[in-house]
Amino acid sequence: MGKILLKNGVIVNEGVIQENDILIENDLIVKIAKDITDAEAKVIDVKGMHILPGIIDDQVHFREPGLTHKGTIATESRAALAGGITTFMEQPNTTPQTTTIEKLEEKFAMAANSAFANYSFLFGGTNDNLEELKRLDKNACSGIKLFLGSSTGNMLVDDEKVIESIFRNTEMVISAHCEDETTIRANLDKYKEKYGDDIPIKYHPIIRSEEACYLSSSRAIALAEKTGARLHVFHLSTGKETNLFRNDIPLEQKKITAEVCIHHLWFSDTDYAEKGTLIKWNPAVKTSKDRELLWDALLDDRIDVIATDHAPHLLEEKDSVYTKAPSGGPLVQHALPAMLEKVKEGRIRLEKMVQKMCHNPAILFQIDKRGFIREGYYADLVVADLNNSWTVTKENIAYKCKWSPFEDVTFSSKVVHTIINGHLGYTNGEFSETRNAKRLTFNRP
Repeated sequence: MGKILLKNGVIVNEGVIQENDILIENDLIVKIAKDITDAEAKVIDVKGMHILPGIIDDQVHFREPGLTHKGTIATESRAALAGGITTFMEQPNTTPQTTTIEKLEEKFAMAANSAFANYSFLFGGTNDNLEELKRLDKNACSGIKLFLGSSTGNMLVDDEKVIESIFRNTEMVISAHCEDETTIRANLDKYKEKYGDDIPIKYHPIIRSEEACYLSSSRAIALAEKTGARLHVFHLSTGKETNLFRNDIPLEQKKITAEVCIHHLWFSDTDYAEKGTLIKWNPAVKTSKDRELLWDALLDDRIDVIATDHAPHLLEEKDSVYTKAPSGGPLVQHALPAMLEKVKEGRIRLEKMVQKMCHNPAILFQIDKRGFIREGYYADLVVADLNNSWTVTKENIAYKCKWSPFEDVTFSSKVVHTIINGHLGYTNGEFSETRNAKRLTFNRP
């Protein structure tokens, strides 16, 4: 692949912002210093721009296999590069589900032939695949995913003995979707009795309520404390849940961690009137007070990671009555611009944003040589212009589904270049047709 020399960039890494050059050779960063020269290198002058580590998104649904009318590994990983995401961890609720080692390896084979960003997958736990889970090598993939709330097929894990057995029988990170199914069903039945299937969307955060979230997450945490399991709670949506997590020890020492997603930091229940089912997610976008408390927990390190939960659906699928409109939306292309907007607003420091989107996912999942700008690490880098405004339109959306909850939003920062394993995968709105993605490797002793 040769050499790339990034000149005059402002590097944001490990809590420090400073101007330096970066020399890349093949797939690695080989030198970080002032005034590097190399006659063999392709020189890219990024003066005035910021260089970040490639974003690591620990929760995406790229819809392949089986749901490829919504998105594919190829289409959605390209969109991820446009958003500065160089690494993704994809979820197991595809068709068929990723609940056997055979199906997991089939997914890896698909990604090897089509992914534009670095990839790994989560292995799905069910009520009846404990023996298969025990056979899984701890370095084979990102970790285990448990749906402790509504899901498709048999992926809802609701047998408490099975859940405890899973917690006791893996060293891997258990990532959990926490919503209490019994509470949700009771709430849904009440609103269906009144409205039938056409329940007003404003009731979504009441049906998928704070109580449903807290009941499930508090139980999962209690079980993790009892068993010593390594638990990561996906997509917190309530302020109440944030009090379940601690910030008095470093991330490396935590056994129980938490994630928040872009939509829960950006939207609130007041947005349902305008956005409707386009912002129907599980767990639901809740009140502005919840949003404030999520921000508080993110900034004081009770919440460790920012992710997307990217989950595309077709617009015609979304444009249905409440009970038939699927939950989820596309986010990978716009997550970093959205967070950079919050940096501009003074809501979060740039260094803290990089910690939550780059460093911490790498630490949490023990990813090998990614998530930081260091000599000897893979050259996964994002060059962002923090003074280059643009508006999200259908014409510049890269998702296969061709819509975004951020349509018509003007962002003041733009991803200019995305480098993946030393290859310029995206630059100034154009994608390279050459794929240079790698399967993630892990350092789990």
